[in-house]
Amino acid sequence: GARPRAKDPPRRRGPVAAFTSWVRRGGVSTLVIFLPLLITFGYFAWWPILKSLILAFQSTDLITEPSWVGLRNFERVLADPLLWTAAGNTVWFATLALLIGFPLPILMAMLMAELRRSRQISSVLVYLPVIIPPVVSVLLWKQFYDPSSSGLFNTVLGWFGLGPIGWLQDPALAMPSIVIQATWATAGTATIIYLAALMSIQAELYDAAEVDGASILQRMWHVTLPQLRSVILLMLLLQIIGTMQVFTDPFVMTGGGPENRTVTLLMLIYNYAFLSGDFGKATALSLLLALVLSVVSAIYLRLTRKWSES
Repeated sequence: GARPRAKDPPRRRGPVAAFTSWVRRGGVSTLVIFLPLLITFGYFAWWPILKSLILAFQSTDLITEPSWVGLRNFERVLADPLLWTAAGNTVWFATLALLIGFPLPILMAMLMAELRRSRQISSVLVYLPVIIPPVVSVLLWKQFYDPSSSGLFNTVLGWFGLGPIGWLQDPALAMPSIVIQATWATAGTATIIYLAALMSIQAELYDAAEVDGASILQRMWHVTLPQLRSVILLMLLLQIIGTMQVFTDPFVMTGGGPENRTVTLLMLIYNYAFLSGDFGKATALSLLLALVLSVVSAIYLRLTRKWSES
């Protein structure tokens, strides 16, 4: 018999036909609706970024006429000895925040998921610190860390015959004290996100694990954590980026002291721009920080791609 005739390959539409099809599908009306949003976002978000790319190669205080200096700003930033102190403090803050503040929301969400009647009130109480303005939260904890015997924490230590301790005055305790305050102020958001993810896990998985004789810890390890894998990976990346940009907590609580033990990269950028008036140097450091975070994010996503998809 005759062989069936091969089908002709689909013809590629030209740009005119594609544009006509886009217009018929309502592309123009969609563009008109989103155009104000695109203009606003581009002007207030992308234009400052493009402007900073130019500003990093200029010497300016935003008052006098800027002058082109090329890579001089980057050379001055890298030659600043305080840069490496601030970078080390920032990495130390991020490390402590991950060790203290990352597993805590997961454990709190798992505990709240077991609650039935009091789950709503516990969610409100957990999220309450997030509602407090950051500066107010920092000033409140600064009173708690009062080095005198009348401070809240030193009063508690006095009950056991200990203290008083200079929480923010001791170079070894200043950064851990700030991390504890930052964890208290921000853990509520991550807890609510983890709780929402836990509520989406199918109950049949827990029932099957229970039938197989799995204990509570085994159910958490073999059911809960694998189901939260993608959320955990995303929250870990966001926390790394967020902790590397810490500013408000050390700035208000210690001002960078004692002995520059709490100076962070964003505080150094602030000092360049608003204390020294060198916005070119501040912008150069901002771009270096953005470049480092972009590289870290790319490496992180590359390393965790297979694990998140499995």
